[in-house]
Amino acid sequence: MSKMQRALRDAGYTVWNVDYPSRTALISRLADDAIGKAIAECRQNGATKIDFVTHSMGGILVRSYLARHRVPDLGRVVMLAPPNQGSEVVDALGGLRLFKWINGPAGNELSTGRDSLPNQLGPAKFPVGIIAGDRSVNWINSFFFIPGPDDGKVSVRSATLAGMTDFIIIHATHMFITYNNKVIQQTIAFLRNGKFNGHQAGSM
Repeated sequence: MSKMQRALRDAGYTVWNVDYPSRTALISRLADDAIGKAIAECRQNGATKIDFVTHSMGGILVRSYLARHRVPDLGRVVMLAPPNQGSEVVDALGGLRLFKWINGPAGNELSTGRDSLPNQLGPAKFPVGIIAGDRSVNWINSFFFIPGPDDGKVSVRSATLAGMTDFIIIHATHMFITYNNKVIQQTIAFLRNGKFNGHQAGSM
């Protein structure tokens, strides 16, 4: 997220670039530790409105935290390539010991099943713009496991979320979507205006 961080700072935002040990715990624990700490640091430094820009599972951490905690100073949220309806890759490979070791407890909560954690969190009740990628260099995932357009890890369909404020698709891969200049420009547009450039904000 370093390029995104620099762009947001140049746009006038104070930025906390939060890392978290994604392989070490369940999503609820990661969310309380990472998101809770980030909010506390923002408030301690005088923030009166707190926005989030997330990548991949980071979006699920924010959803998990907001589902369980009230954040009156919440601003807007931009999610990049979030598995909001779970991941078909987890459906296919989640039972493998190597997959569990690589992705940890949180990764295995991201199936597309009705009872999976992302699908139990409910619709968005906060302003959120979602950017999905539709370029893949992981042909194994895209060909064998993920139906329809995808970014190599998350399908475009799975990135959507009921109640979302706005949604766009950009030709980018999962890993490098945070470096894409169009993605960065659209992220700033949503944080400022509550909609992506060229869009009439609304669920899709």
